[in-house]
This record gives sequence, C-alpha cells and structure tokens, in this order.
Amino acid sequence: MVEAITGNKDTLIQRAALLRITTKTLANNLQNGSFKSLYHGQGIEFAGVREYLRGDDVRAIDWNVTARNAKPFVKVFEEERELQIFLVIDRSLSMQTGSKDKSKLQTAMEIAALLTLAAEHNSNPVGAVLFNGEIEFVCSPKSGPKQTMVLLSQFDKDSEKKVRGSVLGNALTGAGKVLKKRSLVFVISDFRMRDWEDPLVHLASKHDVVCVRIGENTDYELPEMGSIPFTDPENGITKVMPTNSKSFKDSWREDGRMRLQRWTDSCLKHGGVPLKISTKDDPLTVLSSFFSKREVL
Repeated sequence: MVEAITGNKDTLIQRAALLRITTKTLANNLQNGSFKSLYHGQGIEFAGVREYLRGDDVRAIDWNVTARNAKPFVKVFEEERELQIFLVIDRSLSMQTGSKDKSKLQTAMEIAALLTLAAEHNSNPVGAVLFNGEIEFVCSPKSGPKQTMVLLSQFDKDSEKKVRGSVLGNALTGAGKVLKKRSLVFVISDFRMRDWEDPLVHLASKHDVVCVRIGENTDYELPEMGSIPFTDPENGITKVMPTNSKSFKDSWREDGRMRLQRWTDSCLKHGGVPLKISTKDDPLTVLSSFFSKREVL
C-alpha cells in the first residue's frame, strides 16, 4: 500500500557486534525463564521408566511397560533446560512496504536477528524458515556462532525470486515437521493472508508459539494528501483513495482496528500468543518488555 523501502544504513552482519551487546537483556529474559508461566508445559521432557516405588503417583504408571514386565513401572520426567528457538519469517511482497525510514521486512529481519543473537548468547539451538509465495530457506535448529552467521546471512539476502502471495500455512506445517522437540516458535509476519489458522493449531499443540504481527501507522491513520493512488504489492491493483475525506479516514481507522482485533482473537483461539510491533517501534525494547512482563497470566 505504501512505496517499498529498499535501502538500509548497515547490513545485519555489519551490525552484529553491536547487536550482540544490546541483546544481553533479551537473552537474560529468555534464559531466566520469566516467560515460562506463559508457555504451559515448557521444560518437561520424558526421560524413561523405572520400577514403581511405594509413594509414587499412580497416575505416572506406564501401563504398557507394566503389562510386559508383570510388575509396575512409572514414567520418569526431567526438566529440559535447553530452550530451542525457531523463527518463521514472512518475506512476501506486502512485507516490503512501510514508512520512509523502515519497511516491515526490515523490522522483521531485525527481530529475527535479535532473537538469533540472544539464542547464541545462551547457547540455545535456533533455526528458521523464510518464505514468500514459496518456501525460500529452511534450517533445523543448531547452536553456535556458525549457525548464527548462516542465519544472519539469510536475513540479509534479498529474495532471489519475487514470488507473489504467501505460504505461511505451509511454513507453519513445515516447521512442525522440522522440529523434533518442544520449541519456542516465533511467527514474524504482517499476517495479510488466509488459511494459517489450522496449521497454527497443529503447531501450537506441540510447541509454544508467539505470533509477531508487523504493522505500520498507515494501517490505522492516513496522512491528508488529497486523492492519491494506493497499489497492492501482491496483486498489482491500484486504487485512488480520498485521504482528505473524513468519512473515508474514519472507515479506514475502524477497518484497521477491527483487523487487529480479529487477528488477536484468532491467535488466542488457535493457540498462539499475539505480539504487535510497529515499524516505528524499537524491536529490542518491545521484545524485552514482552518477556519481562510475562510472569503471571
């Protein structure tokens, strides 16, 4: 809807050293687990079975093993201390719009870089899938500086093909197949597509999912510039909008508000946790605040 942004002061790789320093607070919030009350069940992993001892909870009995051995066995669980992070990142054409200072895509990539560097700081495995109208890149979670540089390089790259549309649903389904253990998944998108709710349900049933919606001020407020053309980057259709019209601006504002509310309700209904970030926001501040305040639901 707004002219795409093409430039940036520095690449993410050039800024990596500074970003590593600034992500310390974010990394600490992730490591300390102040968010774990939000993600029910996070941190418990099946470790095996042992013979039943007097006083054990009968609900922990493994009936299959008990039947095979003719004596009771109980399941043993242990705390999983290693947090695995996975990023689902939208690079569709609608993400390439934004303000004159920063596009939604640049904001998304900055968020992805911050989370990747925070994961490296804590030695947490991190992986990603990037998509537009097709899947562009997939990487299973791994830890270490080499993995960080692989991901930052992908975040910095321009899409090789400008494929219209968005396969968010496919990306969510693919993430579920790639992830072999419970993970914290960030879905970073403007969510300007359909058919992502059902795949989100399946992903959120096994993983903890944060839906990060990238927006901009023009989603709700239009500057008074007379009748100006707006072009949809996904289908190329151009329409002239009367931005000086009060009734039009009121309708635009209400439509934007209702879209946001529907998205928020849909995320919560389908198992995701909604987090809204504008291209005008500082992603590090928003992310740090989000995790530090998630102590009690």
